[in-house]
Amino acid sequence: MQLDQFLELFNPLPGNHYLQVTTKPDATSEALNKIIQAVDGEFRLAIYAEDEFDLSPSLENAKVQFVKKFNVPFRALPRDHDIVIFKDILKEHTNPNLLLKVAYTTLANTAEIVIMEEKGKMDIEETKELLEEFEFRAPNYIDVLDEYDLVMAKKMHMWGNGL
Repeated sequence: MQLDQFLELFNPLPGNHYLQVTTKPDATSEALNKIIQAVDGEFRLAIYAEDEFDLSPSLENAKVQFVKKFNVPFRALPRDHDIVIFKDILKEHTNPNLLLKVAYTTLANTAEIVIMEEKGKMDIEETKELLEEFEFRAPNYIDVLDEYDLVMAKKMHMWGNGL
C-alpha cells in the first residue's frame, strides 16, 4: 500500500490526538501512529471486534479500546481529538449517525473527520451529504489510495451545532 499521498493529508502538531475507528488496524494505522508519535502526539484506536486480538508491535504505544458490539459508540472525551478517521466501520455499524455524533463531540474546533471505505463500497455523494447533515463542512472526495475511497471534512467553530 502506497501511503505517501495519504500521509500528506495530515499535518500533525505537537500534542495532537488522532483517533482511528476501525474493525482492523492496518498499514494506515501504523503510518498514522508513526507520524503522530514523531511530534509527541497520541494515536488512539477504537477497534470494533467481538474478540480482542494482538496488535502489530508498531502499534504498541497506541491507546486502544476494543468495542465488542456494533450497536454501541466508541468512548471519547469532548473536544479531545484533532482528527477522527473512520476506516471500514461507518457502513458496518448498526447506527452510523451515532458514530458521527460522537465524532462531532470529540473533535476540537476546526478539526477534521476522514471516512475511508474499500473502493466501491461507499456512495461518495451520499457520504458528503451525510457529513453536511452532521455539520461537517467542505466535504471532499480525495483519491490517494488505490484500495480506499476517502472523504474528508472539517468541523468549523460556531457553525451548526456550535460545539
